[in-house]
Amino acid sequence: MLEQLESISERFNEVAQQIVQPEVSADPKRFMKLSKEYKELDKIVQQYRTYQQTLAEIVNAREVIATEKDEEFRDMAKAELDELIPRRDELEEQLKEMLIPKDPNDSRNIILEVRGGTGGDEAAIFAGDIFRMYQRFCEKMGWKMTLVDFTEGSSGGYKEIITEIEGEDVYGKMKFESGVHRVQRVPATETQGRIHTSAASVAVLPEAEEVDVEINMNDIRKDTFCSSGAGGQSVNTTYSAVRLTHLPTGLVVQCQDERSQLKNFDKALTVLRSRLYEIKLQAHNDAIASQRKTMVGSGDRSDKIRTYNYPQSRVTDHRIGLTVYNLPAVMEGDIGQFIEQLRIAENAERLKEGTSA
Repeated sequence: MLEQLESISERFNEVAQQIVQPEVSADPKRFMKLSKEYKELDKIVQQYRTYQQTLAEIVNAREVIATEKDEEFRDMAKAELDELIPRRDELEEQLKEMLIPKDPNDSRNIILEVRGGTGGDEAAIFAGDIFRMYQRFCEKMGWKMTLVDFTEGSSGGYKEIITEIEGEDVYGKMKFESGVHRVQRVPATETQGRIHTSAASVAVLPEAEEVDVEINMNDIRKDTFCSSGAGGQSVNTTYSAVRLTHLPTGLVVQCQDERSQLKNFDKALTVLRSRLYEIKLQAHNDAIASQRKTMVGSGDRSDKIRTYNYPQSRVTDHRIGLTVYNLPAVMEGDIGQFIEQLRIAENAERLKEGTSA
């Protein structure tokens, strides 16, 4: 571990020198890439320096205990050592976790898609509740959410809603949300007070860049139509909405949120590129899953991942067996505990793989 940390420290110094060079500043892509690497390495290097300082203090305390004749000084050194050793062990564990290879997609922005599943009107209402939960979580995280497209349910909520979310490590935190979310509650439309089970599916796609997926524009059919969403008379009477069909795969994406047809085209193309990237990524994940099955699942959108039980105010994540009894807070965006526990479970899996390899 120490050799790896030394190597990271050397690379950090190299990046720090390169990033201030005039030729790097003149190349935005290279500057952005190095800035991102600098930021990631800086966290590890600062932790490593704290660890080194703690080791030096342990050596010093032990030396005082071994050589100092004054009993009071020796007692002070022993008390200090009692604090330093647990601190060293804690820093070691944190560094081990930081050295686990990260998912290269973790730092990407995402396309979030929420759809009502089985359950008719109630499923669309629940999809709206789930989307609102993510809205609140984004607000807490300081992320930017931009609407791409939506289809409202006949009794409220959404049959489908698609948004783009931008911020720090968005995919790294949101990737565990992909899958089927179930709700157990008495719907507003239920007259006899019976509990119904409905579902909404969530897809979290890492936003793809042009270098990730090359799209031949000859493979795309573009259709325009009048927006049916809110936005005033001009939105509803001009052909600003865009529908893109990727002919080789049959994927269809549309965007009607913007007044400008060009802006809607750019947004729809971003979603299409991300969906194509997801297909590519899923094939890679399937190859890995054939060798092992992770504790937190494959992230496949067909996996039933979480149940929201309203009568008992209970939320259960089935992948890690975590149950909490604060459903109202969860629906207000308090999902950080689930994300953190899922991240810990994934890291434990990766650490286990690393030690057994």
